[in-house]
Amino acid sequence: MNITAALRQNAKRFPDKVAIVCEGRTYSYQELNEEVNRMANGLLETGLQKGDKVSLFMKNSDYNVLAFFAVLKAGGVAVPVNYRLSADESGYIFGQSESRFIFCDVEFEGVIAEGKRQATSLQQVIVHPAPENNDYLSWDSVLSENALNPSVEILNTDDAEILYTSGTTGKPKGALFDHQRLVNVSASFVFGVGIDAEDRILHAVPLFHSVQLNLFLVTGILLGTSNIILSEFDPEHVVRSIEEFEVSVFFGLPNMYEALLQVPNAESANLSSVTKCMYGADPIDPDLVKKAMDFFGHQQFYNLCLLTEGGPGGVFLLPEQHEAKVGSGGKPMYFMEVRVVDDEFKDVQPGLIGEFIVKGNTVMKEYYNKPKETAESFRDGWLLTGDLATIDEDGFISLVDRKADRIISAGENIFSIEVEQVTTNHPQVAEAATVGLPEEEWGEIVGVIIVPKEGETIEEEQLMDYYLEHLPGYKIPKKYKIVESLPRNASGKIMKYKLRELHISEFEWFRKVPESRY
Repeated sequence: MNITAALRQNAKRFPDKVAIVCEGRTYSYQELNEEVNRMANGLLETGLQKGDKVSLFMKNSDYNVLAFFAVLKAGGVAVPVNYRLSADESGYIFGQSESRFIFCDVEFEGVIAEGKRQATSLQQVIVHPAPENNDYLSWDSVLSENALNPSVEILNTDDAEILYTSGTTGKPKGALFDHQRLVNVSASFVFGVGIDAEDRILHAVPLFHSVQLNLFLVTGILLGTSNIILSEFDPEHVVRSIEEFEVSVFFGLPNMYEALLQVPNAESANLSSVTKCMYGADPIDPDLVKKAMDFFGHQQFYNLCLLTEGGPGGVFLLPEQHEAKVGSGGKPMYFMEVRVVDDEFKDVQPGLIGEFIVKGNTVMKEYYNKPKETAESFRDGWLLTGDLATIDEDGFISLVDRKADRIISAGENIFSIEVEQVTTNHPQVAEAATVGLPEEEWGEIVGVIIVPKEGETIEEEQLMDYYLEHLPGYKIPKKYKIVESLPRNASGKIMKYKLRELHISEFEWFRKVPESRY
């Protein structure tokens, strides 16, 4: 089965049912299918061939949804790209994916003009609504009069999508999926959380995120749900949309839940239509989960602890498991096996730390055009995630750190996230990151990069006293650097590899930790 067949079938099954709502524009399933067909046929008439890669550099919108499904109906491979990326960063993806077409919003035309220099295979740029550059095509100029289903045979084994990782450890890698894998992802999600055709899903997270795209949009279209698309996240707009459209399913990142709690007079809003809330992508404070439960007035919350290469897939925490296990990632999604293993590929004992690995029918085919990285990422059919985790006596998995961020000092494992959590709890610290710095005697020592709170000055003596109170000696940073900000990618994640490139000479030594503390 392929995911475009479901849209075609739902146009017959639910012809008049609302499929998409965005900024006052509404499409029934029949209308959505016909508009997708018009763009798909237009792409074919413009020269797209089966298997061509098409980048989508667009904000959330009905046009983004139309472009995505049109690419697939025409036999192409969709490449959603984070529209917050710079010209150089996006250009790398355009080129590495071998995109022949790019869809973009007119506001990003300048970024495309710079970025496309790296895309030697590029043939056409399609701008919505219309370009300022005469070399580009407008949306309407590509849209065909032919609203019939394209005469392109789509097989379940045909490639459908390339999703790029966030690039926190280096250049982003493109995870390649075929249609069957995407169907498996949707089936796994439906079995796990129980959404159905009667649900109304709010899309506030950008659609270049694998969770919002594959778990919510693709699954929603497969099922025949109604989908409310917000161009950008605005907490007050989210609250109004939930009320207006009686949204039943909401997914948000932790910072989105934080923002919702700050909406003025939100307690008077009617949010009773929301029956399922989900969160994920970044670590979340258990106290925030409890506050969000109070905000929405129920405890039907799911933690989605997933990775892009899994489709996304990984582990999830059910509502009834939150009381005892809140803070944990959970247990495997359907169609997936997961393990936590040591360096010898043996399962670790409960409470010990190992690498989180996964296997299943939702996992990517490969990293596109990266055979070396693909080979290094699989072992005996298992995907090596690079995440360190623990598993408890009940089989619940909790992520601890990135394997690449682990520091080994004098034979002791030190996990950067633990040192960072202690550091950021200091009253004068806004945020912090830790890295391993090479050192002859210890192999590595802990270095900490600190961003002070506005108007605050970090006093070395006071900070060392704080570390001595909260950390064992071998985990205490030996060197530090004060900076104004940490390097982040377009998804807001800290790029540790950039910090490792700092010259060691730029770090200051802390005073020596007393030997009695080791």
